[in-house]
Amino acid sequence: MYVAVKGGEAAILATHDLVAEARRGDPAVPEITVAQIREQQALACARVMNEGSLYDRDLAALALKQSQGDVIEAAFLMRAYRTTLPRFGSSEPLDTAAMAIRRRVSATYKDLPGGQVLGPTYDYTHRLFDFALMEEGGEAEPRKASAPLDATMPRVPDILGAEGLMEAEEPPAGDPRPFDLTRDPVSFPAARDVRLQSMARGDEGFLLGLGYSVQRGFGGSHPFVGEVRVGEVAVEFVPEELGFAVDLGEVTLTECQMVNQFQGSKDVPPQFTRGYGLVFGHSERKAMSMSLVDRALKSRDFGEATNYPAQQDEFVLYHADNVEAAGFVEHLKLPHYVDFQGELELIRRIRREREERLAQERGAKEQDTMPEAAE
Repeated sequence: MYVAVKGGEAAILATHDLVAEARRGDPAVPEITVAQIREQQALACARVMNEGSLYDRDLAALALKQSQGDVIEAAFLMRAYRTTLPRFGSSEPLDTAAMAIRRRVSATYKDLPGGQVLGPTYDYTHRLFDFALMEEGGEAEPRKASAPLDATMPRVPDILGAEGLMEAEEPPAGDPRPFDLTRDPVSFPAARDVRLQSMARGDEGFLLGLGYSVQRGFGGSHPFVGEVRVGEVAVEFVPEELGFAVDLGEVTLTECQMVNQFQGSKDVPPQFTRGYGLVFGHSERKAMSMSLVDRALKSRDFGEATNYPAQQDEFVLYHADNVEAAGFVEHLKLPHYVDFQGELELIRRIRREREERLAQERGAKEQDTMPEAAE
């Protein structure tokens, strides 16, 4: 066990002051506000909400400010705060088909019902510095559409499903309540609802790397983006005293449906299979990575070989959680004096024993050669 070093408390309190000073930066520069982070760093806030497992844009912005932009530390703050919140029920399933679309693109169909909606994206920007952003002021005035978008836009997998070309996605028998990752321990092999929950709050970079791996030799997958959509979805809740759903508000979500090939089997004809990703905020990279890994984890369900890391649910789920991973890595900075002294003594003893053994071998060799020298 660890023993507090004398004077440690004063030193720790001093580090708090230093952190506050470093966070503030040069006093001559105006302090950034939580509202500025919320409105102007929305993509960073979306990542914190996802990995912090809590949808609250103001708290995500506060966490980023408090952590000096360290996304993992900000997610840690969100998770810690989340544990203090009471839970009074579960919302109704979200209807993403009725999403108020802000962005919607497909790589499989050029002409979609409802059309392609490019929306705000960096996909078509030049990766060149815009030095005008170094100056304050200047407001963009986006062009307005000549007609409103359709209220409901069918999803691409539903279009393929109508022809029987896409795997059916039916709820489990009895439609049981989904597993709650925050309340119950995970066991393996994990069901898909557990895997999706875990990936939804998993580290974006880790999932991106795994998604990349399945496309270049560690999975052999070449999927198509059936659809990526970003927009607002209504959250409904049924109070017991009312017995009908009431609208609690809207959340911004990103949904990705990835279309993958499947050669079929004895029981299932050749068809497309899906990978799915649904995350908070505008976070396309995360949703796409999640959908790639989701399909890789479904390999066992289709009788496919599971030879690669992205296909192993235990590997993916245990290591995707960046808060847990960061804690385990960063705990190495804490005092390990006793442990190290034990390792140090072990190395010294092994070296002594090695030197003694080598000395004995040299002595034995010298004795073997002495008679020859006498002759």
